[in-house]
Amino acid sequence: MNLDKIQKFGRYLSNMVQPNIGAFIAWGLITAFFIPTGWFPNETLAQLVNPMLTYLLPILIAYSGGNMVYGHRGGVVGSIMAAGVIVGSSIPMFLGAMITGPLGAFLIKKLDEIISPKIPTGFEMLINNFSAGILGMILAIISLYLIGPAVESVSNVLSGGVQKLVDLRLLPLVSIIVEPAKVFFLNNAINHGVFSPIGIQQVTEAGKSIFFTIETNPGPGLGVLLAYSIFGKGGSKATAPGAAIIHFFGGIHEIYFPYILMNPILIVALIIGGMSGILTTLILNGGLTAVPSPGSIIAMLAVTPKGGFIATIGSVLISAVVTFLLASIFVRKSKAEGNLEEAIEKSKSNKNLNSNNAEIKEETQSQTNEISFEEALKNKIKINKIVVACDAGMGSSAMGATMLKKLAHEKGMENITIVNSAISNLDDSADIIITQKSLTALAKEKMPHKVHLSINNFMDKNFYNEVLEKIKENK
Repeated sequence: MNLDKIQKFGRYLSNMVQPNIGAFIAWGLITAFFIPTGWFPNETLAQLVNPMLTYLLPILIAYSGGNMVYGHRGGVVGSIMAAGVIVGSSIPMFLGAMITGPLGAFLIKKLDEIISPKIPTGFEMLINNFSAGILGMILAIISLYLIGPAVESVSNVLSGGVQKLVDLRLLPLVSIIVEPAKVFFLNNAINHGVFSPIGIQQVTEAGKSIFFTIETNPGPGLGVLLAYSIFGKGGSKATAPGAAIIHFFGGIHEIYFPYILMNPILIVALIIGGMSGILTTLILNGGLTAVPSPGSIIAMLAVTPKGGFIATIGSVLISAVVTFLLASIFVRKSKAEGNLEEAIEKSKSNKNLNSNNAEIKEETQSQTNEISFEEALKNKIKINKIVVACDAGMGSSAMGATMLKKLAHEKGMENITIVNSAISNLDDSADIIITQKSLTALAKEKMPHKVHLSINNFMDKNFYNEVLEKIKENK
């Protein structure tokens, strides 16, 4: 499996989990507060924990996965199928939901393609409802007897292997995989596909999990950015402090990836720093009650259980210090300033992130009757809504949308709705869709008849200014 396919897989997993992070955090907070070992033990409120874990969270994931494949109808059938896999196993079925949600949606989509042309006029609603219900029933039964037990067996094997690493104190070795994978934007595949399901199962047994602290720890990235802030040269030194604030408090890890690509030996510092953080968490018996998203220190502290703050803060602090000390050596030994823009372009080629190019990249009109920005302005098409879209609809696109809103407010253009979104959640309400260049084709595939603009850096103020000025001039 090549890098592109792995990234695509990670993107798909992320798009199933990310829209439901609020529910995961709600469950984590309820667990941290109200279970017998929580901050405020409450037997009545603690009854919320198991139903949310067993039913609500997996079904939300299944619905999101099904919705991505075939809209609301796909989400419904995917959720029905997920109910079978939930009942057919004795552990939380997050992995099962990630399988059954999209699979159920795919099957109802294919069934519709077969029967829709044959439906007599006036019987559409009746047949559509019963076809979804009958197929959902069959899939739920199959899931209960076959898929549920199979996924549980796989989960038990994975959990057993991981627990062995924990018992042998070898878990820090996962940083050898995790830290380089993050730079190549494979963190979603690892975090949501492996760590989160295992972590949630651990929470049900121990009230916390170390697996929520591994990929999300902002310490290693902070260490690298601090090294550049003190010992860097030129543009990298000037931009690193701001990047450190966004990374550490905002939880946008992608912002430090270009700094690594300027000097790839820094991956060694990240790995050793990551190992130090995991080892600290193991020694201090730390862990979190839910996956912190985004991976900021604020989110980590919010889902830290009672008595776990020393471990959480200690793991972040130690990993940051160790990474900083090693990264400082590499940054100081680097004689060249390093081309930050070139590194950003390289990072973009891995999955897309930053650049300092303010030029608006207008994609050529495609064969799907896409409307160019220039054509929309010329024809006085009313712009009511601008969507800034990225993979998960969080992080970088959220920052971009915030900046665009502020600029629009300054220009007296409050009548334009500006939001951020995941590409998979784009709908017909958007008039202009702004995406990073490497994701524009994906956005066009989702919404082919909209105005699409490509941006290299979601924090490019000049780009947004130019877009808004052109819209204002052509009213």
